[in-house]
Amino acid sequence: MTTLDPSAVAAALLDIQAVHIRPEQPFTFTSGRISPVYVDCRKIIAFPATRSLILDQMTHLIRQQIGADQIDAVAGGETAGIPYAAWIADRLDKPMLYVRKKPKGFGRNAQIEGAFDPGARVLLVEDLATDGGSKRVFVQALRDAEAVVTDTLVVFFYQAAGASGGPLDDIGVRLWSLATWADILRVAEDSGRKSSAELAEVRAFLGNPAAWSKAHGGPEI
Repeated sequence: MTTLDPSAVAAALLDIQAVHIRPEQPFTFTSGRISPVYVDCRKIIAFPATRSLILDQMTHLIRQQIGADQIDAVAGGETAGIPYAAWIADRLDKPMLYVRKKPKGFGRNAQIEGAFDPGARVLLVEDLATDGGSKRVFVQALRDAEAVVTDTLVVFFYQAAGASGGPLDDIGVRLWSLATWADILRVAEDSGRKSSAELAEVRAFLGNPAAWSKAHGGPEI
């Protein structure tokens, strides 16, 4: 019987080397913020065992926390969310959609691919969330098309230390995740998968992401 296991998800991400810590060459997020860490959930699609674990966890969370009967369709955000939406829709026997960041600019000029009726309850699925910026774009596109969106599900959430609530609370969307940095740090420290220096850098960033970004040349967002 499947149970929610953030430690197993964290261990799997570490095992496939999806967790990158690179303070000397920081990463830039969509928001423009500079970060010493990056979790590449796109790698999951290349590892069948990890993929199966993640999908087991996602479908279990949906059934236990959201309710599969509360969902009429599953939407994936361009591009990383598309494979997850397809797999989850298949497991739940639901229609699958995908949402572009903006209309494609030719043909039907569609921003959403697939079909659903006005008022359909749509679950948005993505690989990860930082500040929720891209999720807002996808949610707005779905709502503009008369879908009802109250929940989004990601594999990983960059939840900073001391943060409370969700980044999409103000638009009435609950963010669900399988694991956060707290899980990665705990598993990495217990297993020795990352060095003490690397983990210290992650904690410094998570303690004050805006200050770390500004100190390393990024905007204080």
